[in-house]
Amino acid sequence: MHNWICVLFFFFFCSAATPALGCDWLRHYGHLSNDSLVLVEQMGGQLTKQECPVSFPNNMYQRIKKAEVESRLVFIRDSLELIAGLYRHGNLSSVTWDTGKTEHFLISIHRQIDGLNSCVPTNRKPDSRLRRYYRKLARNTLSEMGGSAASWELIRKETRMHLLRLDLLVASIRGPAAASRGRSALH
Repeated sequence: MHNWICVLFFFFFCSAATPALGCDWLRHYGHLSNDSLVLVEQMGGQLTKQECPVSFPNNMYQRIKKAEVESRLVFIRDSLELIAGLYRHGNLSSVTWDTGKTEHFLISIHRQIDGLNSCVPTNRKPDSRLRRYYRKLARNTLSEMGGSAASWELIRKETRMHLLRLDLLVASIRGPAAASRGRSALH
């Protein structure tokens, strides 16, 4: 009887973990993520050196890196949705970005979101701290700076930093060798 309980527990654990751990779509993430990074860099000029008025949430990334795989995937998906929301709800008329590259950047982000939706539950709301961070980022850059070109350049710079950190999270899911390759991209 004890063996059957162990077998049932093992089967239940494996079937519950399979959607996130066995997410075949993650094979495509690297390509799309790289496209997004290249496009965010190319859609405008040189990235600004100006400091963002909102501190980058390093502590959130540190915390989520220690979480279970499904939680990391949800965080990645939610971050991409909130990044897309920054660009969707703002008036981009003040920037001189390449509109074609900007549009392709957003398409690439949405393809990543759609792919991640195949791996994780879609009914979970984003973490409240993550939502607060992105609201504060929008308010303290876009709203307070009047949607100026400088405010959008800060958003673009922050977007790039988030995409790099999200790559590291995916690498931590895919394996230690991939994580070390991802870290070298930050330097």
